[in-house]
Amino acid sequence: MLRQAGGAGTVAVIAHRRKTLGGGLDELRRLVADEGVDKLLWYEVPKSKKAPKQVRKALKEGAELVLVWGGDGMVQRCVDALAGSGVPVGIIPAGTANLFAQNLGVPEDLPKAVRIAFGGKERKLDLGRVNGEHFAVMAGVGFDAEMIKDADRGLKDRLGRVAYLWTGLRHIRGDLVSMTVKIDGVPWFEGEASCLLFGNVGTITGGIEAFDDARPDDGWLEVGVTTAKGPVQWARVLGRMSAGRSDESPFVRMTRARKVTVRLGAPMTYELDGGAKGTVTRLKAKVVPGGITVRVP
Repeated sequence: MLRQAGGAGTVAVIAHRRKTLGGGLDELRRLVADEGVDKLLWYEVPKSKKAPKQVRKALKEGAELVLVWGGDGMVQRCVDALAGSGVPVGIIPAGTANLFAQNLGVPEDLPKAVRIAFGGKERKLDLGRVNGEHFAVMAGVGFDAEMIKDADRGLKDRLGRVAYLWTGLRHIRGDLVSMTVKIDGVPWFEGEASCLLFGNVGTITGGIEAFDDARPDDGWLEVGVTTAKGPVQWARVLGRMSAGRSDESPFVRMTRARKVTVRLGAPMTYELDGGAKGTVTRLKAKVVPGGITVRVP
């Protein structure tokens, strides 16, 4: 049943044209048209890094709802540009992992995702911010970032989520790096570690339940540091995570914070929402309470 004309106002679609879901972008256009949109702004990009420019253009055109078609990397680029705007976002999970959608209960089903985008509940959610850029799911430095960097687009296209497992096995014997971590200005960790994570939600890369008590609207970032090295220690860490007892591992320390500063003993790759960034020796992270409004079931 079609909605009344004018019921949906000005709607922008920001789509990664290489991503697929259901009947593709043609079906998405039909489903959006069925919602009685007054004005449709349609932007397709070949890479997620080109999305922020189109988001800013959509905001200038008066978009009242933004639909993001793609995976977590595409969502991260878009929410970074939308943060603080107050314009609601509908997630159309057309990527590899779709962790943000998964954590919010948005299904990998095109008609259902569109219905949620137009008729779902609006929920104000926190964002994290690392070195000036926002993320919705997680950020990390060390093991997970190296794993993500190696799971390039070609490998993910061929293997899907298994790509993360494949590349993770290649880095499981990686060296530890010295880290100094301050939580809200107070020293918290100093020593050698293989991975540091910031979480806004519970389930992260590879479907791992890393932060058992995480909520994306509690005004906090979850913080975890891992000192595991080698297959045996990592197997113990992952075993505790799968049992929902991450904080009981002898190779994991966890806390929560509003601001975090990190100093590394050597340059390390960092990542935001499954997208590898550059190498850094310092990180500044903080929570942005209520930074984005998302339509959820």
